[in-house]
Amino acid sequence: MALRSSTRPRPARRRRHSLLLAGVLVMAAATTGVASSSAADGAADRAPAPASAIAATPVGWATQNGGTDGGAGGTTVTVSSASALVSAAQQSGPRIIQVSGTINLSGMNDVGSEKTIVGLSGARITGGGFDINGQHDVIIQNLTFSGWDDDAINVQESSTNIWIDHNTFTTGYDGAVDIKRESDFITVSWNHLDGSGKSMLLGHSDSHTADRGHLRVSYHHNWFDGSETRHPRVRFGDPVHVFNNYYYDNEYGVASTEGAGVLVEGNYFENVEDPALVGYAGSDPGDIVARSNYLTGSGTIQTAGSVNSIPYSYSLESAASVKNTVINGAGAG
Repeated sequence: MALRSSTRPRPARRRRHSLLLAGVLVMAAATTGVASSSAADGAADRAPAPASAIAATPVGWATQNGGTDGGAGGTTVTVSSASALVSAAQQSGPRIIQVSGTINLSGMNDVGSEKTIVGLSGARITGGGFDINGQHDVIIQNLTFSGWDDDAINVQESSTNIWIDHNTFTTGYDGAVDIKRESDFITVSWNHLDGSGKSMLLGHSDSHTADRGHLRVSYHHNWFDGSETRHPRVRFGDPVHVFNNYYYDNEYGVASTEGAGVLVEGNYFENVEDPALVGYAGSDPGDIVARSNYLTGSGTIQTAGSVNSIPYSYSLESAASVKNTVINGAGAG
């Protein structure tokens, strides 16, 4: 079980911006170090600390293909109604959209390219969700989603350079974050999945073979908190990078199917029946390489085959400390 070299060239990076807004913190870097699965925990749970700034710098696949800076350089607007939010999200050109209060949406609402949608303190989206359909350069941060009637966030149709970061997802009809249909270069980081059912799907269906060569996604420092399945459920994507996440009381963690290649490293699994599965629900198997994970009260991690190499730099936190780090940092606000 080893990483295999990727023949894909590393794209050039483009300009990077930092966005400072009042009332929000997004942490972009993890502590260094690698732990063995037998290391002791020893970390006490603490409440998140208040903070005052958000830094728009992802880690992982969203740094590739020129990078991801959302609406940096565009007009900043603050919205507090569904009509204002939807209108701003669909405008052409870069835009930073600050969400204030609770906004009730219905169904899936389009988000255009070069947009940053960021919640101010306590911002919530209820009833509906966002559809990123064939777009590029989108950042969604610091929002609490609940009661969505389809998906909370749906990324599809060759969307690229998307960063979904520091959000909280409770429960809704279908997926919390679904990524499919040839989308690529995406990071999903520091989110809190609080009891969600179908959490994170990657890959539309077993028959959608056009997803091969795409669906390159990084999942890191997410808190899968009593959520049920799909953390993520992967088809075709290779390499998919799942690192430094905290899994608690889940039916299963990662599933690799339909020839996908998933690197599962430095995660903390607690009371998880199946931390990682090769094949799932009638889908053909994929590959999993696992290293430096911490397991307590959990089953075994299934592994098979090899995974393409990771092209970007990142700092891997000791798996034994991930629980404490993620509890104190993941989610909105």
